[in-house]
Amino acid sequence: MIRFFNEDVPYKLPQKQAIRQWLKQQTEAEGYSVGDLNYMFCSDEYLLQVNRDYLQHDYYTDIITFDMSEEEGKIEGDVFVSVERVIDNANKLAVPAEQEMRRVLAHGLLHLCGYGDKTDEEAALMRLKEDEWISRL
Repeated sequence: MIRFFNEDVPYKLPQKQAIRQWLKQQTEAEGYSVGDLNYMFCSDEYLLQVNRDYLQHDYYTDIITFDMSEEEGKIEGDVFVSVERVIDNANKLAVPAEQEMRRVLAHGLLHLCGYGDKTDEEAALMRLKEDEWISRL
């Protein structure tokens, strides 16, 4: 089950049911099923504190994904999304905030499907997969 929560920001995800179905379908297309998947919308400061507390990183980011999967082939986890960072990135990229939010939601789930973004090659593949997923919404 895919669920959406607000931590410290009043964010309402547009087309929540359609997004939920899209994420599920794309995960299945990658060869996985979805178990418990929680997206938490939060502020920059909230996510910065998560980054410091759990990853020992002291910088802002738009997303942090925690893999809680225990069963092979079944995706489970918590995905924290900074709404402020997503909006800021959308402005910098000159794209609608809703489109950037979809990219970030896909990005988190792609991490749970095993895709990385630490090297240039991984980042390029991640971007390609994000674009592929977004084109199917």
